[in-house]
Amino acid sequence: MEPWVRFSAQSQAKERALRAAQYACTLLGYTLRKNGASPGFLASVTQLEAHLSLGRKLFRLGNSAEALEAAKRAIHLSDVVLRFCITVGHLNRAMYFACDNILWAGRAGLVPHMDQEKWSQRSFRYYLFALILNLSRDAYEVRLLMEREVNGRPSQKTAASSVASGGHASEVPAGGRSPSLQRLALRVRLQLRLLSRVLRNNPPLLLDLAKNACDLFIPLDKLGLYKTGPGFVGLCGLASSVLSILAILHPWLKLKP
Repeated sequence: MEPWVRFSAQSQAKERALRAAQYACTLLGYTLRKNGASPGFLASVTQLEAHLSLGRKLFRLGNSAEALEAAKRAIHLSDVVLRFCITVGHLNRAMYFACDNILWAGRAGLVPHMDQEKWSQRSFRYYLFALILNLSRDAYEVRLLMEREVNGRPSQKTAASSVASGGHASEVPAGGRSPSLQRLALRVRLQLRLLSRVLRNNPPLLLDLAKNACDLFIPLDKLGLYKTGPGFVGLCGLASSVLSILAILHPWLKLKP
């Protein structure tokens, strides 16, 4: 299994570059179609996108082994929530890659009578579950960091308690709003300011959160749960691919357990 893990690690950057090119073609095809480009040129872009997709699947052969190894390592995490989110997330990634490998075999002609639509839907379901767990892990880490930030700043704790007790209600212009709404608005502003500071001070978490949020729209659209269209899917896929490449080029940006 270890040789497969090493192979997957070496091919990850190439796969991400192909992914960026594939979703750039998706976005380009949508833009050209909206602007009335010739059918021949549109067919060429669509064919290039299909070739890039098939090439990516070849690079992902064996990635299930890497995901299973990551799940085995995550089992030993001390935090129960992180252990659950990361372990189950990697297991879903392993199933996603397994379905993707079977889909590659079908599109490459090795399994000619395979139901490609069924396996594509299965792979996107596992991909969606993995992304939901990844976003849950990001949200949990954000909450932990926000609590740590508040506990380490007496002035922040004082402001929060003052909001809870209504101490700042008189400082906010009434504007026809009740004191409870004024306290709620002030509390929301304080939380947003705290969230901004936490994310600004933790670039790996910010990058992972943005990447997972962009990726989420892809399976939602493919499964028909939230249709956004090829243009938006292409934009999200391109953005998340660039963020992934940044994490590969600068390992310190990769979120660690």
